[in-house]
Order: sequence, then structure tokens, then C-alpha cells
Amino acid sequence: MGFLKPFPIQEQTVPVILSGKDLMGIAQTGSGKTACFVMPILEKLQNEEVKKDRNIQVLVLAPTRELVIQIDEVFRAFTENLKREIRTMAVYGGVSINPQMKGMFGVEVLVATPGRLLDLIEHKALSISQITHLVIDEADKMFQLGFEEEMNKLFAMMPATKQTVLFSATLNDKVEEIKNRLTIDPVLVEVKPDEIDIDKITQLAYLVTEETKGPFLRYLIKEQNIKQALVFASSTRSADHLAEKLNKNKIPATAVHGKKSQGSRTGNLKEFKEGDTQILVATDLIGRGIHIESLAVVINYELPRSPLDYIHRIGRTGRALETGTAITLVTEADLQHFRVIQKKMGKKVQLLRTEEINLHGY
Repeated sequence: MGFLKPFPIQEQTVPVILSGKDLMGIAQTGSGKTACFVMPILEKLQNEEVKKDRNIQVLVLAPTRELVIQIDEVFRAFTENLKREIRTMAVYGGVSINPQMKGMFGVEVLVATPGRLLDLIEHKALSISQITHLVIDEADKMFQLGFEEEMNKLFAMMPATKQTVLFSATLNDKVEEIKNRLTIDPVLVEVKPDEIDIDKITQLAYLVTEETKGPFLRYLIKEQNIKQALVFASSTRSADHLAEKLNKNKIPATAVHGKKSQGSRTGNLKEFKEGDTQILVATDLIGRGIHIESLAVVINYELPRSPLDYIHRIGRTGRALETGTAITLVTEADLQHFRVIQKKMGKKVQLLRTEEINLHGY
């Protein structure tokens, strides 16, 4: 699969999970954490007998549909050459529940969002009373995004004895709350964010006006011959409008955001990953769950609200062992906020002027 050596978080967590101990892994998005739990769990399962019932053995919980689909894809990629077939399945809301209910028999690894999982349990489609492994990905978000009540209901249905693995970008009060709620004392493995090298990302900023922002983006894509880029907008409306303008100017673009159906989001993402779409316009919520190998360019068409979101955005490129470029379009009104982002990041970004550029025809 192209892995030559384990990433730091994998090196430290895989042995702990293989040993059967509970684990709390703290690492940023894009540090290779999904493989940390996928590999050892599959290693254990392939040596066990096939179970043919509706009792799930491995439950992986994640906050967004995109992340659930992505984790399931990693499980499927790693199961291809095992001694025996291990059935995995992803379940999430926003699509019909019936196929999910029908497909549940014999599933050993279930990756789910909490709400849809509860719906399936209420429909008697499965049971989590005999799980042997529980994985909670992005645990820091799980209680913050209003999942608290759903999570508590699910915890009450699980057996007391199981291996629990938590992954989180930060160690905060909510994560402590989950630990206490599950009465676990996990091995703590932390890979500090500065180990994810922001220096591998070339950052550039261009000073534009509101009027020239759109034409300048199109100029940039065409003049710099940008083959593929993930472009961030601040709202669903802005993302749709931007994608529409790019398409009108013969730059193949599509938007992904929370207001699009799951089918359309998955399809758009697939087209982008396969290189059929040149520009993917995303909002912050969706941007967090997107993993694209070797994404060379990220463009901030509009600045995010928080400096942390800015780092998450540009972190979509320069992932794992790659290098990348992050471009930000800044208006006069954005300047103060952009200074704050640079200060928090601890890195100065060169601001280039654009008034001399002829944007006629863009």
C-alpha cells in the first residue's frame, strides 16, 4: 500500500493495541492514526472463527459520515490479503436504513455514527452487548458536537469487559469525561502537533479586493497550471457559488458541504480523488473528514474563523511524508485576522500584492 515505515503514532500505539490494553492516542488529523487501530484489530480477528450472527465484535464510532466511510475504506483495503474474509460495514444517517439493516448479518467490524447506530439497535438489526473492541475516533468532538446523550445510551448497552481505544486531536475535559464514563485507565500515547511538520507546507498569501478575488483565483489556477486543489469557503452558499463560477469559466469544480445529500458528497469526493474534478470546494466541517493522498495544493478562498481551523485546512496538504503548498486570498478587511492566525501558528506568511496583474478575461 506504499507504506515504507510506520509513522510515529503507529510505532507507539500498535504494540499497545496488540497487547490488549486500553489506549488513549493523541494525534492530529493526517498523522496515520486510522491504521493504528485497523491493523492490530484485523490481526486479532483473522485468527478467530467466523461468527454468523448479529452480534458485532468490533465497534468503531466517529462523528461524521465522511470519517465513517473513510475508516471503513481503510479496513477494507487491509482485509484484502488476510487468511480469511472479515466483513466490515459503515453505517450513517442521511441514507435509507433498510439496506443497512439487511446487510448487518455476519458483520464483524461496524463503523458507525452514534445516531444511526442507535436507530439500528432499536430496529433489532444488531447487538453491541458482546463487543470485544470499542474504538472512538475524534473522541474530543464526540461529546462537544451534542452526541453526549447518544453516547451514554450506547455505553450502557456495551459489556464491561472489552478493549477500548480512544483517538483524539487534543486531550480535553470531554475526553476525560469519556474515560471516566467508561471507567478505563488507558495507556496514554501522545504525538505532539509540532511533530506534524508545518514547515513542509509552502505558505503564500495574496492581497486581493472583494471584486478581484474570484477572477484572481481563476487566474491563479490557470496561470500556475494547478492540476488539483482543495479550495475552502466559509459557508455552503459561498462554496456553491464559487464552484458554479469556476465551472462557468471552464475549470471543472464541485462543492461538498453538509447540505448536500450523502450520495452526492461521496460521488463528488470520489470524482476528485480519481482526478475527474480539478477543484473541490469544501467547508470546514467537511474538510476535516477528507483524506486525499498527495494533495499538492490547498487554497483558502475565505479565511476560517479560528487559527486552529486554518492549521487543519492547510494540513490537508503536506500530510504524512509529502510536501505541499497552501495559498490564502486576503482582503484588506481580513488583514488583522490573518495576523492573529500567523501569530498563533508561530509562522509568518509572505503577503504578495496583486494590483499589477491583468485579470481581464478571468
